[in-house]
Amino acid sequence: MLDLEVVPERSLGNEQWEFTLGMPLAQAVAILQKHCRIIKNVQVLYSEQSPLSHDLILNLTQDGIKLLFDAFNQRLKVIEVYDLTKVKLKYCGVHFNSQAIAPTIEQIDQSFGATHPGVYNSAEQLFHLNFRGLSFSFQLDSWTEAPKYEPNFAHGLASLQIPHGATVKRMYIYSGNSLQDTKAPVMPLSCFLGNVYAESVDVLRDGTGPSGLRLRLLAAGCGPGLLADAKMRVFERSVYFGDSCQDVLSMLGSPHKVFYKSEDKMKIHSPSPHKQVPSKCNDYFFNYFTLGVDILFDANTHKVKKFVLHTNYPGHYNFNIYHRCEFKIPLAIKKENADGQTETCTTYSKWDNIQELLGHPVEKPVVLHRSSSPNNTNPFGSTFCFGLQRMIFEVMQNNHIASVTLYGPPRPGAHLRTAELP
Repeated sequence: MLDLEVVPERSLGNEQWEFTLGMPLAQAVAILQKHCRIIKNVQVLYSEQSPLSHDLILNLTQDGIKLLFDAFNQRLKVIEVYDLTKVKLKYCGVHFNSQAIAPTIEQIDQSFGATHPGVYNSAEQLFHLNFRGLSFSFQLDSWTEAPKYEPNFAHGLASLQIPHGATVKRMYIYSGNSLQDTKAPVMPLSCFLGNVYAESVDVLRDGTGPSGLRLRLLAAGCGPGLLADAKMRVFERSVYFGDSCQDVLSMLGSPHKVFYKSEDKMKIHSPSPHKQVPSKCNDYFFNYFTLGVDILFDANTHKVKKFVLHTNYPGHYNFNIYHRCEFKIPLAIKKENADGQTETCTTYSKWDNIQELLGHPVEKPVVLHRSSSPNNTNPFGSTFCFGLQRMIFEVMQNNHIASVTLYGPPRPGAHLRTAELP
């Protein structure tokens, strides 16, 4: 049985690990994977057809805990303990829930002190007692008790009338004063762990198509003092087609991984002479997982030839490998009487809407089957790749975009990189 410390408006955890509000999904999954011998039977719950309409949930069924992540920014929004019999809980080092201590109203009052009057929800048959960043739901024993605990009783002080011995059914940890209005907080500095994250990625374009990326980056900067002096640093960097490997390293730092392409599976779609030319050396990717970006370099010139932006939707084969890339792509509109206009495609745009904006028929898609080996099947099904305006949109079966690949001719001249340094 897990023995966890409750920190209102912040976290639930112990000395080895901690689920912190604002934590990105990938970090929570990494904790669960590292401690898989202790934390077992984890479910991932999401809406397959409408992944943005419901929170993304990690359900620790063995421990009675749910972690609710915001569907858009994929940061931890609410920690719910829905079965207090499966876990030990303490506050400021003192247990208020364990096999020997029942989480009664008296125990909660003793451990957490006074608070505002609670609210009785007759539909749920639950009585909610709220602290800042922490809520408890008490189960009423029978229908006959319910009328006595209406909020109008005793001038609205319904919390004075909660029955003795009533025990907590659920506990919620969240940010702010209201569970209903809570939002995932900004990612705390303790979650950066030396990584750089992308707040937004703008695709730069010229007359024919994409020319590069402008990234707004976040890092936990540290001054000359102690770690307590650490604060968030925000800065911008730009990378372009034709930039050298050294240019990218100086702009974005070292990648998390370098991946060498063993073969080009799209070669079959190239003009016939190229299909038969064997590759003497392999192109390679810089994988920036926390930015949600891959950068492909030409093996001969070592210059940027492609960018890949990942949306990290649940139900995709690569889910949770990359953090979500919050990109904005200007699209040249081809509709009648709309020459010269541009519209913006974002991480949350649907493919149908993009096709309506472009207003011209797109060729039949290339069907992409992903699997770890030829004998394995992909449980999430195939995706469809559409090419237009020097971009390839990988579209999932629910009409959301899984990734966008940008490609184009290298820029002829070298850029004056020093002008962009802070």
